[in-house]
Amino acid sequence: MFDIGWSELLLIGIVALIAIGPKELPTVLRTLGQWMGKLRRMAGEFQNQFHEALREAEMADLKKHVDDITSTAKSYANFDPVSEVRREFESTQHQIENAMAQPPTAAAPTPAPEALPPALPEPTAAPASAPAASTSAPAASTSEPAGADAKPDAGSKPA
Repeated sequence: MFDIGWSELLLIGIVALIAIGPKELPTVLRTLGQWMGKLRRMAGEFQNQFHEALREAEMADLKKHVDDITSTAKSYANFDPVSEVRREFESTQHQIENAMAQPPTAAAPTPAPEALPPALPEPTAAPASAPAASTSAPAASTSEPAGADAKPDAGSKPA
């Protein structure tokens, strides 16, 4: 604690012997020893109280940690994965049954005309002035122009 060597202690002893005197020196040394003992006991008590406070703080922290682990273990003990799946399955089944029990409110909406793909161009009718002999089939006696109903031959390519 103090860095006092033997030579310093010897010097202090000689000064005390001269200053106090040989008659009262033993009483002074006894009193000095008692005070040193009291100081050591107080320092030891302070250290013990300090260590006790640290232990209590650690114990409180440890107790909190154990309580957290215990509550987590209890929540795992009550965990039933089958009931969770069953609950989800029943909920989904209930939703499906409700959807099937309700009548359809409206038919599926038709897409807007802008959203429809462009229609294929209709075949154009042959002009009225075109000769009817251009087709290989005999002309029918209908009022429709020739070639309007005519289907192309399998061997011919459409224009």
